[in-house]
Amino acid sequence: MAAPLVLVVLAAVTVRAALYRSSLAVFIAERVEVASPLNAWKRVVEGLALLDLGVSPYSGAIFHETPLIIYLFHFLIEYAELVFMITDVLTAVALYLAIQDFNKVVFKKQKLLIELDKYAPDVAELIQTPMEMHYIPLKVALFYLLNPYTVMSCVAKSTCAINNSVIAFFILATIKGSAFLSAVFLALATYQSLYPLTLFAPALLYLLQRQFIPIKLKSKSFWLYTMQYTSLYLCSLVVIICLSFFLLNSWDFIPSVYGFILSVPDLTPNIGLFWYFFAEMFEHFSLFFVCVFQINVFFYTIPLAIKLKEHPMFFMFVQLAIISIFKSYPTVGDIALYMAFLPVWSHLYRFLRNIFILSCVLIFCSFLFPVLWHLWIYAGSANSNFYYAITLTFNIGQILLISDYFYAFLRREYYLTHGLHLTRQDGTEAMLVLK
Repeated sequence: MAAPLVLVVLAAVTVRAALYRSSLAVFIAERVEVASPLNAWKRVVEGLALLDLGVSPYSGAIFHETPLIIYLFHFLIEYAELVFMITDVLTAVALYLAIQDFNKVVFKKQKLLIELDKYAPDVAELIQTPMEMHYIPLKVALFYLLNPYTVMSCVAKSTCAINNSVIAFFILATIKGSAFLSAVFLALATYQSLYPLTLFAPALLYLLQRQFIPIKLKSKSFWLYTMQYTSLYLCSLVVIICLSFFLLNSWDFIPSVYGFILSVPDLTPNIGLFWYFFAEMFEHFSLFFVCVFQINVFFYTIPLAIKLKEHPMFFMFVQLAIISIFKSYPTVGDIALYMAFLPVWSHLYRFLRNIFILSCVLIFCSFLFPVLWHLWIYAGSANSNFYYAITLTFNIGQILLISDYFYAFLRREYYLTHGLHLTRQDGTEAMLVLK
């Protein structure tokens, strides 16, 4: 598998290098779908200019990245294009290795459940075979590296690529069973963009399963391991934040980064749900609705943890999708990360109901974004309602896509234990309905 992966990496690097040297690079970097006020490269350059002048990069309202990012590019600014290409490659390799290990775990668990007669006798066609799983890691790397969303983020030099890389290494460390590295990378991801905090629950559930610790509230081993992982996570986060303070000798970055993410003061149009809503809202109500909108990202974590406690990787996939949809400043780079996991759930395709329609919706919306932006900003023949309408359609498409996968996953799990051919008490054929 190493040779195909190398070919995919070479193809991805070639595409990026060609686009960096083309006239499209400037156009892509200016797209609001690709760069947000949080991760736009031109804002990083502004922050670096202020830092070089001996002024705090957070003294104005331009720079909202973390101190570690600005100090990273303070030394590597001349190699920025190379840094972003290497970051994408590292992300893909981390995902490749993570899914390789995950498939081994899935196969062992599947084999054990078959030996224990936990599956119904007529579900052989639902069982994943090693041949089916063999190419999934390569497909994941391919889906990430050659996804147009990923390519555009890299060409635009959006720091979202770095966030994705940190999350990918967090997933790899979790699947490998390293609680320490998992906590460190999760702390780093939380430090970068705050919302990965919600990935704490699926990571903990996965690590508990790796240690064969029962997920029961009355279990002492459960609480002991939870406290250990929580302590590692919080200590790592405190160390990273303190390091940022020592670099800047100031706490200015906290309101400028995390206050900016939570309060959403910059209403520059993007592919998210916040900007239009708060541009039209009376100031008096904004605080309440900011809280309501922000709660969306965190609200689903507990019910999903209860429903998917036996399937933490699928839980993590759903949570990544929720973050990319409901965060305050989303970009297409966020979407690319969770879409890279779609090949992992290829065995669910037979249960998906609207995959073709939803795929078409997402593709058409992607093409319509620049069209409606041009009509609004340049031609003046449309207004913000047109652009927000396509944004809303795009996000509804994502929500329905994840809901479809969620339904398909639960349906397959039910069939595995109850059999494919369901009957009512009177002997007639039954239909499975998700309520």
